[in-house]
Amino acid sequence: MTAPVFVVEELPGGPAEFVLDGPEGRHAVSVKRLRAGEEVVLTDGTGRWARGEVVAAEGKDRLVVDLTQVAEEPAEAPRITVVQALPKGDRGELAVETMTETGVDAIVPWSASRCITQWKGDRGLKALAKWRATAREAGKQSRRVRFPEVADAATTRQVAALLARADFAAVLHEDRDYGSEPLATAVLPADGEIVLVVGPEGGVSPDELALFEEAGARAYRLGRSVLRTSTAGTAAAALLLGRTGRWS
Repeated sequence: MTAPVFVVEELPGGPAEFVLDGPEGRHAVSVKRLRAGEEVVLTDGTGRWARGEVVAAEGKDRLVVDLTQVAEEPAEAPRITVVQALPKGDRGELAVETMTETGVDAIVPWSASRCITQWKGDRGLKALAKWRATAREAGKQSRRVRFPEVADAATTRQVAALLARADFAAVLHEDRDYGSEPLATAVLPADGEIVLVVGPEGGVSPDELALFEEAGARAYRLGRSVLRTSTAGTAAAALLLGRTGRWS
């Protein structure tokens, strides 16, 4: 297994002895029980990272690490953004977790017209914070050094604007009476940005579909079965990552 990943606000400019403390240091020392000689990876979550060897574990929350040269992981291409309609309950965190582990680059929460859940006021801010914390923890768990960006909740108009700027824009729509195409055979760009829209439990409304199509998006389906909103984005992202060569 690859070395465990820990997040720091800022990395030094080059090789150095670094002290990992606070919540990350506590997790490394008291939960992971790392000791001298073991390997770790430190990252700021935006692509900068460094491999290091543990020099010492001090107390319950300080890990002294001998870091090697700091590296920069380039952004992947094509970039994959998933617009995720707000699911019920804790299924939003599940969607964020699995999409992060799969390799999605950005997640945009969407307040679709048929969403049962709506983010308003403090409740919305807390829910967004949970999504961002989930992306961070899932990024560490999956050994990523560039975590997905979780944007502020978007309106339908804002989603349409995002689709209009994309190099490939798709709306997952499983209605057999609607003229959708299989995502498995869509012509995909080699670089640029792919934006994928995942609707809520009740599906994307006709007005939303019309607006998104006007912005340049097309309707696509994954297969014969209908997936939950919390799993459709992960399944579609996996298909796109394989087809674009990012998993090769």
